[in-house]
Amino acid sequence: MSDTKVRSGYCVWPDLRQLCLRKGLLYGFMRLFSIPLKTLRGASRSLRIDQFCSVVSLSSSLQIELVPCLGDNYAYLLYDVDTGTVGVVDPSEAAPIIDALCKKNLNLTYILNTHHHDDHTGGNAELKKRYGAKVIGSEIDKERVPGIDIYLCDGDKWMFAGHEVHIMATPGHTQGHVSFYFPGSGAIFTGDALFSLSCGKLFEGTPEQMLSSLKKIMSLPEDTSIYCGHEYTLSNSKFALSVEPENEELQSYAAHVAHLRNKGLPTIPTTLKMEKACNPFLRPWSMEIRQRLNIGVSADDAEALRVIRQAKDNF
Repeated sequence: MSDTKVRSGYCVWPDLRQLCLRKGLLYGFMRLFSIPLKTLRGASRSLRIDQFCSVVSLSSSLQIELVPCLGDNYAYLLYDVDTGTVGVVDPSEAAPIIDALCKKNLNLTYILNTHHHDDHTGGNAELKKRYGAKVIGSEIDKERVPGIDIYLCDGDKWMFAGHEVHIMATPGHTQGHVSFYFPGSGAIFTGDALFSLSCGKLFEGTPEQMLSSLKKIMSLPEDTSIYCGHEYTLSNSKFALSVEPENEELQSYAAHVAHLRNKGLPTIPTTLKMEKACNPFLRPWSMEIRQRLNIGVSADDAEALRVIRQAKDNF
């Protein structure tokens, strides 16, 4: 591991004009004080991301950098400022990660995979060969995650430099899907379990499993920052509005999302508080949603989630 340190002056607080232009003043202040950390800078590539507003908690030495990959994937670089330790979450391809690391003259110590799909692990082999990084994943996926070195189970606690990481099994999208929760930084990496305004397709799991996974994430503090695997929020907002059009918080958030995407800016991270208020997959008990989708009052939440997911698949 290189002893190169992350530059301490890397993150700055945005001024009011930046918040007005990039986030909207009211929403900017809400994000500024409700999200404990985020550092957003990335390659323009297909998402056309030109400038990101950088915000970092003064109480945390962990910095997070969003790296666009493929057409709509996000990988995330993790920097521990104190030790220079670097990790990456879900590198779907190696080139954008190598480019981001080279720009800062950094090595790569860890690769964290939420699940085995190629659009989350496609960069593993090249990055491991180039940097000697250790691959972290689910024990259930130890035969399916390329190059896995360390496999962990639900409830395990792992250390990234000085940061405790809670391993949360979040099956539904796949059987071995896990999410990485950093309680000290108030951040969770949810892969394809939870998106902003949606959840992952049920490729391998059941509605009951996905509901349990989402409830597990919902039990975290509401100011938790959610870093998911894809930039799907704009399309997700259209479906969400179709099943809960009277939700005023959703209306406001959808307009904000459209504004960000029109400017080529990311909608991630979102917050758990926002998702609980607006995401239909976290609201299967909503009477408006149930009425729109003809879900009976007697149907349990897992059945409601199944119907919502089916409606989204066909939307």
